[in-house]
Amino acid sequence: MRPTWKGSISFGLVYIPIAVYPATREEKISFRQLRKTDLSPIRYKKVAEADLKEVPADQIVKGFEYERGHYIVLNDEDFEKVRIESTHSIDITDFVDLDQVDPKFFYKPYFLEAQKGGEKAYALLHKALTGTGKIGIAKVVISNREYLAAVKPDGLFLILELMHFAGEVLTPEELTRPATTLNDKELKMAQALIDSMSSEWQPDKYRDEYRSAVMELIEQKAKNKEIPAAPAAAPRSTNVVDLVKVLQESINRSKSVRVKKSSGTGNGARRSTGTLVKQKRRAAA
Repeated sequence: MRPTWKGSISFGLVYIPIAVYPATREEKISFRQLRKTDLSPIRYKKVAEADLKEVPADQIVKGFEYERGHYIVLNDEDFEKVRIESTHSIDITDFVDLDQVDPKFFYKPYFLEAQKGGEKAYALLHKALTGTGKIGIAKVVISNREYLAAVKPDGLFLILELMHFAGEVLTPEELTRPATTLNDKELKMAQALIDSMSSEWQPDKYRDEYRSAVMELIEQKAKNKEIPAAPAAAPRSTNVVDLVKVLQESINRSKSVRVKKSSGTGNGARRSTGTLVKQKRRAAA
């Protein structure tokens, strides 16, 4: 895996050389738009609004619309004049308690790897953050954009997690909060349902079943096989009259599912769509 960039973490007078690596990836199915009659791929041309003529790449500039219909053009030299402290330094300015930060602020993690000469300081920062329950708040520049970020311990490594600035995090002020009185029995049964459905966090058991099903559909169509229509989903009631009854039925169902899983005859023995697709591929080969 190639690093996104190499730089350093700094706080106080401490300097730690690091390499930054992506910590997540997005798995999605890409589709091309085609002309229906001959499946010719559709291309997009960049045209000017004034005369609808195509514009070559060397004639395209970047402009900011500061008033309606009025633009300020910025070129590469202009962007070079925008001075930001350092494009390859994670400068920690504060340490704060992790539980004080609203989770909505975090949105994209990166792995941080210690480079030669920085191993001891890296390990020291990792252990100090782990022991205090704090995270480092920093500014970092990635792809010519400045981000707010957090340096956090994650297992045996440090991660850099990009954050939203305060102005980017919305508040639910316009949403209507349900003004409903709950009784003790309903609350206790809801907690019992949560207990009956509680388990250890196992991220590998959660799969993108929709993506697997779409890939299976594509394979079936590629083989010119007829695709049966999906069964209609049973309608769900949106008006819960007897909440206690619904909670009790949910608890009973959850317990039943757990018994089946433990005996290996229920959902635990059910193969994922991805597994079925792989088996079908091997059989076809």
